[in-house]
Amino acid sequence: QVQLVESGGGLVQPGGSLRLSCAASGSAFRIAVMGWYRQAPGKQRELVASITSGGITNYADSVKGRFTISKDNAKNTVYLQMNSLKPEDTAVYYCNAHATFSSGSSRFYWGQGTPVTVSF
Repeated sequence: QVQLVESGGGLVQPGGSLRLSCAASGSAFRIAVMGWYRQAPGKQRELVASITSGGITNYADSVKGRFTISKDNAKNTVYLQMNSLKPEDTAVYYCNAHATFSSGSSRFYWGQGTPVTVSF
């Protein structure tokens, strides 16, 4: 089992910044990919950014140039630096991890979600 604990959400004014963190814990696992998704009210959950164990990143077009995903392998933690925030970035942000185990099995895990509100 893998647990994902997110932090860093909150209320910020348009143009402001926030940094989200997601720490993975558990035993006998390796993280292949970690990412951030978001879900706004009445909308489907969408990928915001992801990063592989090798450091390859992928971003949604709507956040390119404003958001940066990074990771600390030693801490099994992924970060999402969000700059130049817009009201349309308002959503619950979820951490996701694809973990593989020594048994050869793998599965996806989700965090509990952290709300981000961009408003005056």
